[in-house]
Amino acid sequence: MSFFSSKLIMRYALIILFIIILTGAVFSQFTDNIIVLIIVLLTEFIILMMMLHYVFDKYVKPIKKATDTLDELVKGNFRARMHHPVSGSMASLLMKINKLARSLSELSINEKIQAEQLTTVIENIQSGLILIDEKGYIHLVNKNFLSIFGNTDKDYIGYLYYDVLDNEILHKTIQHTFLYEKNVKESIMVENGLKQYFEIVGAPIFDERNMLKGAVLVLYDITELKKLETMRKDFVANVSHELKTPITSIRGFSETLLDEDLNDKDTARHFLGIINEESKRLQTLIQDLLTLSKLEKDDSRIQLSTVDLSEVIKEVIPVLSQYSERKEITLNVQSGSTLKFSADLSGVKQVLINLLENAINYTPKGGEITLFSEEQEDFIHIMVKDTGIGIPKDALSRVFERFYRVDKARSRNTGGTGLGLAIVKHIVELHKGRIDIESEVNVGTEFHIYFPKD
Repeated sequence: MSFFSSKLIMRYALIILFIIILTGAVFSQFTDNIIVLIIVLLTEFIILMMMLHYVFDKYVKPIKKATDTLDELVKGNFRARMHHPVSGSMASLLMKINKLARSLSELSINEKIQAEQLTTVIENIQSGLILIDEKGYIHLVNKNFLSIFGNTDKDYIGYLYYDVLDNEILHKTIQHTFLYEKNVKESIMVENGLKQYFEIVGAPIFDERNMLKGAVLVLYDITELKKLETMRKDFVANVSHELKTPITSIRGFSETLLDEDLNDKDTARHFLGIINEESKRLQTLIQDLLTLSKLEKDDSRIQLSTVDLSEVIKEVIPVLSQYSERKEITLNVQSGSTLKFSADLSGVKQVLINLLENAINYTPKGGEITLFSEEQEDFIHIMVKDTGIGIPKDALSRVFERFYRVDKARSRNTGGTGLGLAIVKHIVELHKGRIDIESEVNVGTEFHIYFPKD
């Protein structure tokens, strides 16, 4: 029944029937035997229909299926296949069409994988990226570009760059890239709540005939580099300033001693005392700079050994007690009997000395300083608490910066270099520990140090 359900077969069957009727009309002129005529015509019809069925099943139907399969391939359905029992040249055609379909399917899969890989790379690079064609239309923006300038990709793709980008430096970079047909570098600052600095690199895109087809812009985040550059400039300025004061004092008083009459021994002794104090201050500053430089090296190492914290405290406290007594500050020590852990002995001493000296410097007369230590599950906890001037909340994040002082006048008067807490932070970090601060202005400050036990 499926054979006769085809419209094409019905059309051919009607043509054969018309031929049979014509043949019957012709033969009826030569014979009067109607039965013989009907038998002949029926036999002719059956033979012709069998031939039609053979031709249709052998050639027409495979060709139609081949055409339908090719139509599916053209539409992008690469899973389409021919399944028809044929032999000879039609079998070869069927195999080749199926082979073509498999090849197209593999190409499609490979192309899809490559497209996904390329999309993954573009979307996950840590830089903003934008692709522009030779007419100035945007074809691609990645998510980092969107995070920098906001909006969605629909707000950029398909639009002229100067209609959707309002940054003049971006316009200039794109124009110079097209104009000079070579890589162009610029830098911009973008404010999205925080200031971010970017280096823009515009690169032209050429086709195989070396014709300009567009440009790609990559935005590299150089905010950290800018911060480092600012820190370097500040460091140089601060070092120069810190060195200038003692050197000026030493030079001024030494010139006075050379120019004036040395018979006044009291004056000479006073000037020499100032020179001696300033030279000590200079020596301390240089020593702290060398220590900090050593700690900040990438290959900096610490010499681990078993440290008994109570013994370290016994070595440190006598010297600092004299200093605190001169300022009439009470120094309390609350330490466990045995607190042993693996650390760098000189580093632990330096941490205690710097924190206690810092507390004494910023605690007024009659104040109190407490050194507390205890053993926790994974850490040795050391706390230095004072009743000093305290630290404002907006300054808590900066106290570990080099040369940063909460009270500049007080620190300089006590001979501080502004590097003590920076040294403490680096020593603790080299031990894989941590440091926390709690402070309230005019109430006091607590420094909490946590050294890993192992």
